[in-house]
Amino acid sequence: MALKETISAQLKDAMKARDQVRLDTLRSALSAFSYRKIEAGRELEDADQIDVVRKLVKQRSDSIVEFERGNRPELAAKETRERDILSALLPAQKSAEDIRATVRTALQALAPEQRNQGAAMKTVMPQLRGQADGATIRGVVLEELRALA
Repeated sequence: MALKETISAQLKDAMKARDQVRLDTLRSALSAFSYRKIEAGRELEDADQIDVVRKLVKQRSDSIVEFERGNRPELAAKETRERDILSALLPAQKSAEDIRATVRTALQALAPEQRNQGAAMKTVMPQLRGQADGATIRGVVLEELRALA
């Protein structure tokens, strides 16, 4: 089932359960799909829909950090719940150990003088696009580069 159809089904369930936060979150995802469809000028493919949801999750994560910094725990809690709802829609992310194996392979393929964060990220990101968070990948790359030094 396509992601949009899954969200529509969950939207109906949220309406029946009168779960307002879930309802608003799923509606915002459908709205984001509509905006992206208009932007692209075509129907969205599954990969495009996943990118939209991933962007919404990142926005929620950024908001959580700002609300916590602004001492607004109630808003941070709401954003956390929304992020969790949206994250459940995404495919499973790779673990740090799976990422580490990919990073080690990529670093071995690079010449010793090219083993820096920029070159490693440029090699690894296309391989792990959509399968892992960029910040997690960056952390693993930095750890592996330190281990090699």
